[in-house]
Order: sequence, then structure tokens, then C-alpha cells
Amino acid sequence: MKDLKTTNTLLLILVIPLIFYILKILSFIFIPLILSMFISLLFLPIMRWLSKKRVPRFASIIIIVLIIAAGLKIGGILIKLTSEEIIASKDVFFEKAEVKVMSFVTQAEDFFGIVRIEGDNVIQHYLKGKDTLKNFGSTINFISNTLTMTLMTVFFAVLLLAGSVNFEKVLNSTLFRLKYASVKTFRKIEKDLIKFVIVKFFISLFTGIGFSIACLFFDISFPLFWGLFAFVINFVQMIGSVISVVLLSLFAFVEIDFNSTLLFFIFSIIVVQVVMGSILEPVFMGKTFAVNVITILVMLMLWGYIWGIPGLIMSIPITVFFKIVLEQFPKTKIISELMAVPNINTKRKILK
Repeated sequence: MKDLKTTNTLLLILVIPLIFYILKILSFIFIPLILSMFISLLFLPIMRWLSKKRVPRFASIIIIVLIIAAGLKIGGILIKLTSEEIIASKDVFFEKAEVKVMSFVTQAEDFFGIVRIEGDNVIQHYLKGKDTLKNFGSTINFISNTLTMTLMTVFFAVLLLAGSVNFEKVLNSTLFRLKYASVKTFRKIEKDLIKFVIVKFFISLFTGIGFSIACLFFDISFPLFWGLFAFVINFVQMIGSVISVVLLSLFAFVEIDFNSTLLFFIFSIIVVQVVMGSILEPVFMGKTFAVNVITILVMLMLWGYIWGIPGLIMSIPITVFFKIVLEQFPKTKIISELMAVPNINTKRKILK
């Protein structure tokens, strides 16, 4: 029995890296599939409510598809508005930005002793030799891959909502022997994920609104774009808030002289981010997503490496899914407790 246990442990050590390697190689399949599972979990309560109202399944699926289409339509309208905003004021902004960047680059060149031909354009000088056509091709590939994954995600979500896969039966047949345990775990996963998405959506929404208002008040260009950017990037736990503040601060540095106005602007967006992300979000989340910082950072790096930006967005829901599953088994419950935010009771259990 001891040799068998050692063999199983060694096999597990070999299998886990193989699984992650397969997830990375077949990311074009697994990203839409996992994302569609989370989306279908969000709409399952609506499907059950419609079923209680005796609405036919095909009609319920059409309603869900219309809701998803409306969400994509709203997203498209916002992107269109931000594009029009940037195009409308690009000349004024680029003239202002060129003067500021030129001054900054000149000071940096003097400091480091860099010699540049007089009259030579800064951008042309430092981007000389760069393959612009290649970069443009990469952008086109990124857009096409994003559209493909979006369509695949919607397709998988519709299939899952149609009943092609029953999550409760999958949990019952793979992880849990008792049907009650699988149903209980499934409902907890569903409840926690719905709460996460709702809280994260409104926190990100108000963060984006706060950023847009700050841009309008301090006369920063593209307020709608920065609000939309803050809304989207805020779904990346911890890292997203830092990225939005840093990028907007650098952008404001181009438009505003380094004085008290710039400092007040940076202070205002930091306050918005701290109030929304560090105060209100934990209050509304409660104990639902009580995952410690180390676990969050490790999972962000892991899933970010495997799946890139989609991995960063889905890392926390995936982590919480595994945490809930590990809680159900006595042998793995200690791992779940180590992943959680430590409290007095948890510390006593670990010490015992």
C-alpha cells in the first residue's frame, strides 16, 4: 500500500504539468469553453425561473441569446463612441503630446549623452528599422482571434444552456458519490460566481465613471475611452487597478504640466480606485471570495502564463471553483484553508 501511494503521488506530479501544457496548447478551445461555462452559470437562474413560468426551453434560449446580443451591442456602441472621440480630437492631442514628449526626450538625451540628428523626428528616429507592417499584421490577427473566440464562447454557452452538459451530473459522476453533495457544491459555485460577477461589474462600472468624471473635471483628453478602459481592465484582480492608474497618470503627465493640478488628478483617480477596489468591493464580496493575496498572485501568474489576458480575467473564478471543491473533501480541506484569508479559527486548525 505504501508503494502504491508513492506511485500515485509520482504519477500525480507528472500528470499536473502535462494537464497545464495541454491547456496552453489547446487554449483556442479551452478558453471559449471555460468562459462559456461561467456565462451559462450566470444565466442558469434565469433559465430555472423561466422554466417555473412554463416558458418553453427554446424560447428561454432565445431570450438568453437576445440578452447576450444586447450586451455585445452595447459594448460595440461604447467602442464606436470612444473611437469617434479619439478621432475627433486626435490632431489637437498629438500636437500637444509631441511638444511634451519632445521636451522630455531632449532632456533624457542630454542626460544620457545620446546624439540625434538635428531636425530628425523623435518617433521616426527611435522607431527606425521597426517592421510596421508586421505589427499591423499582429494587430489584425489579435482582432480576428478575439472575434473567433467571442463567437465560439457564445456558441458553447448556448449549447450548455440548451442542456448539452449537465454540471450537476458531471460533478456527481466525477468528484462526488452522493447526489446531495454534488448539488450542494454546484449551487455554492453558482451562487458565488454570480455574486462575484455582479459585484465586480458594478464596482468596475463606478470605477470607470469615476475615471471619466476625473478626466472631464481636469480637462484630460478621451474621458470616455479612459472610463471604458478602467471598467474593462478592473476585471483583472489586483493588477488591473494598478495598470489603469499608472497608464492614466502617464497620459495625464503628457497633457498637464508637472504641478499641483497633475498631483491632484493622480490623487483623485487613486482615491476612486482605493474606495471602489479596497473598501467597497471587499465589503460587498464578504466571505464569498476570501482568498489570500499570495494565492491570488500565484494564480494570476499561472493562468496569465497559460492563457494570457483571458487567463488573467478568469483566474479568480477558477481559483474559487477549485477552493469550493477542495472544501468538500477532508484530505484536501487543509489546502482550501491555506488558500483562504487566514483568521483565528483557521490558524488554530493549521497549528493542530
